[in-house]
Amino acid sequence: MTWANRFKMFFGLIVVVAIVCALTIVLSQRKGETTSTTASIEAIEYPVGTDYPGSVISQAVEAGDEVAVGDPIATIQSNTLLEQLANGATVASTSTYDVFPDGTLTIKSTVNGIVDEVLVQQGGYAAGGSTVARLSATDPLHVKAEYVLDPKDFARVEEGAVVTLELPNTDTISGTVDSFEVETVDGQARAVVTVSSSDLAYGGHGGLIAPGTPISAEMKLRNDDVLARLVGTVRDFASDLKDAILR
Repeated sequence: MTWANRFKMFFGLIVVVAIVCALTIVLSQRKGETTSTTASIEAIEYPVGTDYPGSVISQAVEAGDEVAVGDPIATIQSNTLLEQLANGATVASTSTYDVFPDGTLTIKSTVNGIVDEVLVQQGGYAAGGSTVARLSATDPLHVKAEYVLDPKDFARVEEGAVVTLELPNTDTISGTVDSFEVETVDGQARAVVTVSSSDLAYGGHGGLIAPGTPISAEMKLRNDDVLARLVGTVRDFASDLKDAILR
């Protein structure tokens, strides 16, 4: 065998080994990821209620309206409140409502959000302690995602794990696992994960960042195999080295 053939064989072997290593790394990384079966952007719901019974004499919002902190929701005429004021009781305005001497109180929003539903329309009667409207807070928003996993994989879900969120227009943003729980639906075990992200700013990405928007959520799982730990170590070293050079 000539030296030329020996060099060709040697370099060919190197190429084959490199390809095998690359494919092994890719396979290892894929073992550490899982994609949601369903996921959507969600908001925390807030009920807006009244401590005093009375008639709704003014309705300031409709379902679908956007509201800011302090915006009026409805004004209620309450004989109970008027009687207390007439008897010398001190009823102070708060962050949730403004009180007036004529026995009316204006209920206000305590969050930036969207009106989901108005439960008592103008002209209707609101009982004391009842809910007049429901709001969805737009600050902050979060993602609720469901995953179907093998039983052994549930232990690999971790708080703080990185989640890549893909919007309907294929834009991606990064988030992290806030919390998760396991539930059984129709005899099938699922992980329900709550994801937070500073990039979930209401109205962003052409209006796609909004409650109800369906998305895809790819979650990183803890990968315990030796190769994954080695790759992670090398990646962390390279990142630290890059940071040191750029300083």
